[in-house]
Amino acid sequence: MPKGSAELTRARKEEIIAACRELYETRSFKDITLKEIGQLTSFTRTSIYNYFETKEEIFLALFQREYELFVEDLDALCNREEKLSIDELASELSHALDRRPLMLKLLSMNLYDMEDNSRMERLVEFKIAYGESKEALDRCLQKYCPDLNEAGRQTFLYAFLPFVYGLYPYTVVTEKQKQAMKEAEISYVYMSTYEMAETFIRTLLQGLLS
Repeated sequence: MPKGSAELTRARKEEIIAACRELYETRSFKDITLKEIGQLTSFTRTSIYNYFETKEEIFLALFQREYELFVEDLDALCNREEKLSIDELASELSHALDRRPLMLKLLSMNLYDMEDNSRMERLVEFKIAYGESKEALDRCLQKYCPDLNEAGRQTFLYAFLPFVYGLYPYTVVTEKQKQAMKEAEISYVYMSTYEMAETFIRTLLQGLLS
C-alpha cells in the first residue's frame, strides 16, 4: 500500500475508478450501484465516500481519465516530425477516436445527470480534462493545417465536438436495434467508428480549406 496520505488517496481513487470501469463493461450505468463498486475494491464500501460522494462522481472521474488518454494521443500526434495531408490528419484523428470506445460510450450518456450529481470540485477537474482535449485538437490543427485561421479552427472544433457525442450510438448497434430498424423498414448503412469519423473529419477539413 502506498505511503503517505496523498499517494494513498490517489491509489484508492484509481482503484474505485477501475472497479467502476470493470462493471461498466457488462452493465448499464443505471444498474451499477455504489455497493457493487465497493465490493470490487480492497477496502470497505463506506470508505468510498471519503473519495466520491455519488456514483455520478465516479463515472465523471472515469470520463476524465478517458479525456486525459485522448489528450495523450493527440499530443503524440502533434509532436510527430513529418507533415500530414488532410487525408492523413483525418485518418490519424479517427484512429485516436477509435482507440477510445469507452470515452465515446460515456459521451453518449446523459452528461447532465453526471455533472448535476457531482460536487463542483469534481466537475472542475473534469472540465479541465475536457478543455485540454479541445486545446490539443487545436494544436494539431495549427500544426497540420497552417492555412486554417482561428475562425476556421473554431468552426472545426464546434462541429467536431458535438459530432463525437453521436458516434457511439451510430457505430455500436445491438442485434435488437438492427432488428427494430429492419422491422421499421429503415435503410441504414452500418459503419465503424473509424469509417464514420474519417469521412466526417476529411469532408469538414476539405470544406474549410477550399
